[in-house]
Amino acid sequence: MRVAVIGAGIIGITTAYELAADGHEVTVFERRGAAAEESSFANAGVVAPGYVTPWAAPGMPGKVFRSLFSRHAAVKVGLPLSRHELAWMRKWFHACNLESYRLNRARMQRLAFYSRERLHQLSVELELDYDCSPGYLVLLRAEKDCRLIEPGLQVLRDAGVGFRQINADEARLIEPALNPDTALVGAVHLPDDGVANCRQFALLLKNEAQRIGVIFQFNTAVAQLSPAQPASILIAGEGLPRAFDSVVLCAGLASAALLRPLGLKIPMIAVYGYSISAPIREPLNAPRSALMDERYKVAISRLGNRVRVAGSAELGGSLDNKRASSIQTLYKVLQDWFPGAAQLSNQGATVQEWKGARPMLPDGPPIICHSGLPGLWLNLGHGSSGWAMSCGSARALADLMAGKAPDVDMEGLDISRLT
Repeated sequence: MRVAVIGAGIIGITTAYELAADGHEVTVFERRGAAAEESSFANAGVVAPGYVTPWAAPGMPGKVFRSLFSRHAAVKVGLPLSRHELAWMRKWFHACNLESYRLNRARMQRLAFYSRERLHQLSVELELDYDCSPGYLVLLRAEKDCRLIEPGLQVLRDAGVGFRQINADEARLIEPALNPDTALVGAVHLPDDGVANCRQFALLLKNEAQRIGVIFQFNTAVAQLSPAQPASILIAGEGLPRAFDSVVLCAGLASAALLRPLGLKIPMIAVYGYSISAPIREPLNAPRSALMDERYKVAISRLGNRVRVAGSAELGGSLDNKRASSIQTLYKVLQDWFPGAAQLSNQGATVQEWKGARPMLPDGPPIICHSGLPGLWLNLGHGSSGWAMSCGSARALADLMAGKAPDVDMEGLDISRLT
């Protein structure tokens, strides 16, 4: 079968590889000049399935409101919000009830656990060498943080996730470079989780996909899908559409705009995240793997010879406008825990400051299914968990396209959930 995949982020690349491995003729269309240039470019890299959870959760509306008055809040809102963003927030608000949260959390976590298995399989089978480190440590600054995290720990217990609640001394044995001057009452250690460089993996898998026949066409924007023949795509600047047997839409935020003329209205907006990446100055002062500051919801990751600090969830605004306070929070958390670990010189381009747009659906889980239109399939809306769910999403979609039952329960991951 001749298949077009739209988008060459981590979702599009994993999808293209799995389809080609099944014997399909795959062409990937990407508007940027290289793979993994947008949401997949500089994310935290944490692979922790037990911590994959919907943003639509009980209590979140109050947290968003309180964040309006806090400089270092994990959630920020850029006012004014557009009409589209306000409509999304209404749907999100209605999904912030306990019953919906439990359902959507279960959907996301089973996909994330399956995805981690598939990530490990691909890495071993293809001998992919990319920056990764085992272990994930959630840092708790005060007793209040311990109390607030307890519902999340029950989620981990319910999911059968292996973890240990440890004291500050035990945490410092796992991460010896933790700053002794920063208050720490304890931590949660997840030894089976870890960190891996999403973009490195994406580029390596792209090469493997090309090796088995996938064609990548970069700097090629898809202008529209044909309402009469959804498996045909019109490339910007071309007069006639290109016909395929199937099209898989993995284009992040651009997916919603491509689907709208077909009568499919997907409620998806950008929730922006930030990161800073810098070379390690002194390895002994740097983290060994991945950590999360629970209070500020900021992750600190060791990626080879670099340290990456990532966090923030920003509603509204634009990709080009970086909020100074969000960047400052990342520097603050890094300085709190690992002062002197990274080269943060103001001279030259030592530090990479990045802002990315996460394609977020209001209730949390992605859409992985047939669209209901002939030949058109969807793999989109993974939000901030795209890296954690990418490999499993791709394998599941390839199985669905082959008429096989995936090795993961797909309940609630189709488009009917949003209609």
